[in-house]
Amino acid sequence: MNRLVAMVWVVAGSGLILLAGCAGYQLGPTNGLTAGSRSIQVNPFVNKTPEPRLIEPTTSALRKRLQQDGTYRLATQNDGDIIVRGIITRFERFGLSFQSNDVLTAQDYTLVMTAEITATERISGKTNLNQLVTGGTTIRIGSDLASAERQAVPLMANDLARKVTSLLVEGTW
Repeated sequence: MNRLVAMVWVVAGSGLILLAGCAGYQLGPTNGLTAGSRSIQVNPFVNKTPEPRLIEPTTSALRKRLQQDGTYRLATQNDGDIIVRGIITRFERFGLSFQSNDVLTAQDYTLVMTAEITATERISGKTNLNQLVTGGTTIRIGSDLASAERQAVPLMANDLARKVTSLLVEGTW
């Protein structure tokens, strides 16, 4: 009998400890909005860099991230409460590691894309977010740099979209 009581106390104590870990968790949006109560419109990005094929992956990645987050409804008929615009201002590649027998030839590159993100309320015209955001990734070069970059652009766009979504969702507006 004493063993059974001790086992009940151990299980109850363990349960309390596990529940205490969830005490600060908040289900849903953390900015005070009800999930899906406001809509957001993501306009296609504008590419001001000489690098082609950045617009579609970046715009798609941001729309997908916002849908996954669920704080805002994605407006597809140009009727969003908040309008998000992005201008890709920089695309850079930096050598990260170099071949051991040739210190001028990079083996790995870091790709970085910078975009100016603006979020404006449709009704008031108030700009709630106007910030430069960067997204990046690392690639290993095989025999073809262009092919490796093409494969890395969606990863870089996802990183940028993750950061922009965080700014939009956690904003105090």
